[in-house]
Amino acid sequence: MPARGAGGNINSTQETAEAMKLLVPVKRVVDYNVKVRVKADGTGVETANVKMSMNPFDEIAVEEAVRLKEKGAATEIIAVSAGPTACQEQIRTALAMGADRGILIEHDGILEPLAVAKLLKAVIAKESPDLVILGKQAIDDDMNATGQMLAALLGWPQGTYASKVEPADGGIKVTREVDGGLERLQLKLPAIVTTDLRLNEPRYASLPNIMKARKKPIETLKPADLGVDVSPRLTVLKVEEPPKRQAGKKVGSVQELVEKLRNEAKVI
Repeated sequence: MPARGAGGNINSTQETAEAMKLLVPVKRVVDYNVKVRVKADGTGVETANVKMSMNPFDEIAVEEAVRLKEKGAATEIIAVSAGPTACQEQIRTALAMGADRGILIEHDGILEPLAVAKLLKAVIAKESPDLVILGKQAIDDDMNATGQMLAALLGWPQGTYASKVEPADGGIKVTREVDGGLERLQLKLPAIVTTDLRLNEPRYASLPNIMKARKKPIETLKPADLGVDVSPRLTVLKVEEPPKRQAGKKVGSVQELVEKLRNEAKVI
């Protein structure tokens, strides 16, 4: 069953004070249900003929943006993706969930977090959003860096690992989970928010909304159009699978266990 978006009405004064333009970056990644295979030459992971989907944390970001719009706290949602032409699929998914329009920054090579942050900064200069909501990390490289880099480049306040987001006092109140419990931040707009798993449960796009998404506009740009150099700064030496786990062994006594831990495992 699709998760239901938050509803409700607010008066026109609140809407005027809190209405925001939202920008949501979405990344194309190998679907989380797919077992990742390393290429035979060790240069990366196999993506040919592999099911791809929107990064799950970005899906949460899209859902939160749509919920804010349903509450009347947002006026427009722009979904942005950087990568090959096929990234239009992920933008269309965001549009079917409730985003209003999309922007594709077309690039066939490797895009590192800093390059993506610079591309997003250029798009933000063009679109002037009040709030950027993106996943805390991507499940392919687990970098967990783009949101923080973007905030640093813009000089904007940031709320990372958000488990709750709500408009408050003309800004955004973010609840985030930390080791000691919950931390609550009050951010002035414009701001950056990165989403954690417990923020919400993304909805499934309905068939009518999928059909409507086909008619929503997607603007295509190149990194050169935005004046951004996306040349990689890192060199991948080799990608390899982790070693296979060995089968466990049963022991007959505590003495035998201690002996194996000392002489075979060498952990004591």
